[in-house]
Formats: sequence, structure tokens, C-alpha cells
Amino acid sequence: MSSLLSRSVKEAVARGIRRRYLAERAFRTVGLMALLIGLGFLAFFFYTLIGNGYTALEQTRIELTVNLDAAIIDPDGARAPETLRSADYQRLAREALGAVFPEVTSRSDLRALYGLLSPGAGLELQQLVVTNPAVIGETRTMWLLADDDVDVIVKGPALRDLPESDRRMDDRQLGWLTALEAQGKVDLKFNRYFFTRGASSDPELAGIWGATVGSFFMLLVTLGLSFPLGVATAIYLEEFAPRNRWTDLIEVNINNLAAVPSIVFGLLGLALFINVFGLPRSAPLVGGLVLSLMTLPVIIIASRAAITAVPPSIREAALGVGASKMQVVLHHVLPLAMPGMLTGTIIGMARALGESAPLLMIGMVAFIVDVPDSPLSPATALPVQVYLWADSPERAFVERTSAAIVVLLLFLLVMNATAILLRKRFERRY
Repeated sequence: MSSLLSRSVKEAVARGIRRRYLAERAFRTVGLMALLIGLGFLAFFFYTLIGNGYTALEQTRIELTVNLDAAIIDPDGARAPETLRSADYQRLAREALGAVFPEVTSRSDLRALYGLLSPGAGLELQQLVVTNPAVIGETRTMWLLADDDVDVIVKGPALRDLPESDRRMDDRQLGWLTALEAQGKVDLKFNRYFFTRGASSDPELAGIWGATVGSFFMLLVTLGLSFPLGVATAIYLEEFAPRNRWTDLIEVNINNLAAVPSIVFGLLGLALFINVFGLPRSAPLVGGLVLSLMTLPVIIIASRAAITAVPPSIREAALGVGASKMQVVLHHVLPLAMPGMLTGTIIGMARALGESAPLLMIGMVAFIVDVPDSPLSPATALPVQVYLWADSPERAFVERTSAAIVVLLLFLLVMNATAILLRKRFERRY
């Protein structure tokens, strides 16, 4: 009887162990599947971005022989800078293209033919002449910028097979483009404008440099305000503030502010910094102030956690050898907590870099062509530039939108990697 009882007990225990092992394996399988699904979505995300964006690194150009006619560029021969800048360089580029197709004579056909060239072609000739006036009167073979419609067709050959009503280039222009390609006069060159210019209504002339500089000034203001204020607030709350209802209320509000939607800070910045203090709209200074308000709670919470992580024995030892409270904080607690503070700050800055909603509220959605030269100059930011391009009907802006997102993600990756390196660099063992 006892043997039968012990056997049934062993079988029950074995069944329980098998069920537990099966449950553990099922849990591991579900976890692995969730991880693989997440990685799959991430891979698809990057594949889509890179697949759509890498073509923005190249731009279609047309090889033309341009006569830098002195009668058009500098009719009086004085070579005054104002005269050289105001000359009709687009006419020179069009005449060079017209010389390739002398049979095109009607006004409508010439207008369609000249549409193969970008307005940037004249700007490139202007830059050449203004930089080196000695080239006036010469004949030069140059690769001039093609229109964005040409660029789309060259990069997407399947678009050629579409009906004329479904593409922006008509059959005449497509025939001329095919003839230029047969002569080897059409090629893809590195798109330097994407990295050196600001916003433009012409996709082939649009770049991210203006938005990048605007983001830099904005983050500079954000870092200069939020880091010292956040660290000082965390030190006071953890080391000096008395424990009462007021400090509890402050702590609760700081935690609540960290979860407030970012657009609320944009509304606050619009009401306070622009309407009350009269600061200029679209300025990186205002954007930095708004992002500082948004980033402060994150930095305070991260800094308080880093200070709390410092062992009490460090403070007690310093007080035991005669250090004052301020010396304990500055010489012992702060250096040990600094890695965590820097990590929280950089992560907060990375979040600020990717924000667009609060910037839209303070006018940084404006169309800004020039590259800003100070925090008070009108500017936009990388996330806002992505928003503007994504909202544009021009097909050529699709690749630039994806490329700008990739650049923004690279900045975020660099900032997060910097946070990890700083933590490793300043981390101390105790």
C-alpha cells in the first residue's frame, strides 16, 4: 500500500515538473517570437528608410558646353560684383541646352526643353563667374543640375513606361532626355547640395544644413539651461531640502511634468516667450527655451536617481573626517553621481532633438532658406524639416525625407553612444 502511494506521489511530482518545464519552454518561445517580430519590424523600418533615402545622395546632371558670353554677363566690362551677380546665367545654360537640339525652335517646345534644367544651373554658373571672373568669355563643358522631374525619371526607369498623363514629363521631354542619355550627357553625381544648403522649393536644391545648424543652436541653448538647472535642483532636493509637504508637492509635480505631452510646452513657449517677452518667432533661442522646459524634468529625475545611488557610507566617511555638507556634495557625491547625470542629460537631449510638436507652435515650421548664423536668426530644425518635406507633393522630396530621417537617427545613435561612453569613462568603483 505504501509503495503504491509513494509511486503515485512520484508520478504526480513528475507530472508537475513536466508541466513546469513545458510552461518555461512556452514562455521562452513566446519571448523569442516577440523578440524576432520586433527585430523584423525594425529591419523592415530601416530597409524602407535606407531603400528610399540612399538615392538622395546622388543628383542627375546634364553635361553641356556653356559659352560664358561677356555680352550677357558683363556688357560694360567693369566686372563689378553687383553686375556679375545679377547677370542672366540661366539664359546661358538654356542656350547651351538649345545648341544640343537646334531643331527645337517653337516657343512651346523651347519652354519644354528648358524645363529639363534646374534653376540651380544658373546659380552654379553665377558661383563660377563670381568666384573667378577670369572665365568670362570662355567656353566650358560643365555638368549642370537637372530638374527634379528629370532626376525622378533617371532614378526610376519604370516611370518611363507610364502613360504621359501619369507622369510630369511629357513625351517630348522624355525623348530629349533619352537622346541626351544616348550621347552620354546624363549622369548621376554626388549630391553635395543635400549636405550644404538650406530649405528650397526646388527638391534638387534642398538640403539639411540649415536645419542641422538650427538644431545645433537649439540644443546648445537647451543644454546650457537644462543641465545646470536640473543638476542643481536634484542636488537641492536630495541633499539639502527638508522633508515636508512642500517638497513632496514639488517632487510630484516634477514627475508629472515628465509625462506632459510635448505640444503643451510649445503652447507655453508661445504664450510666455513670444507673446509676453516678445522674443522672435522661429528663433533657435525660443526653441531651446521650450525644449529646456521639456527636458528639465527628465534631467532632474535622472540626476536624483544617480545621487540616491551613491552609498551613504561615502557621505558618512566624508563627514567623519571633518568635511562640510557642501564639501561632501561637491567633492564626493557629485563626482560619483556624474555618470548617471550625464547619461540622463544626453538621453533627454536626444529626446529634445527628435521633437517637432512644440517647435511647430512657436513658428519654427516657417520656410527658411538661409542658414542661421546665430541663435536669434530665423531657423528650422531637422524634425520640422522632415515634416515639411513629407508634406510636400513633389515626388523628389520622398527620398530626401527618408535621407533626412536617417541623418536624424544617426545623430540620435551618436548621442546615445556618447552617453554610454561617458558613463564608462567617469564611472567609479566604490
